[in-house]
Amino acid sequence: MQAIRNAAELQQLLARAPRPHPCRCSIGACQAWESLPDDRWPAAQLERVATLRDPDLNEPTFEERHPAGTRYDSPNAPVAVRFFPYNRCDVWQCTQCQRQLLRYTEFGGYYVDHRVRELTPGLDIID
Repeated sequence: MQAIRNAAELQQLLARAPRPHPCRCSIGACQAWESLPDDRWPAAQLERVATLRDPDLNEPTFEERHPAGTRYDSPNAPVAVRFFPYNRCDVWQCTQCQRQLLRYTEFGGYYVDHRVRELTPGLDIID
């Protein structure tokens, strides 16, 4: 599995990926961060292809980066590789439709919430 350390490396990974086509899997549309419980995660057809986690950091930052005034849940929020939540993500690829997905786990006091966001063409990717 490839470790992605910056925006350029993520852009290169996406450029090498096959062109995605429509998928009818249980994930559905996820242009912004979407809560996705394990029973909707089609593990058999997804392959982890990279990670954005820095292996040298014990505790990555919870600071977010929104230079254009977007918010965490905005569909047009940039993928800020070194900032939360991207710095805690793995990149997954659907073997059926070739979509690239980011996934991380949100840990609260009493809950665990898996969240997914599709890497769509034209999405800003920044450091």
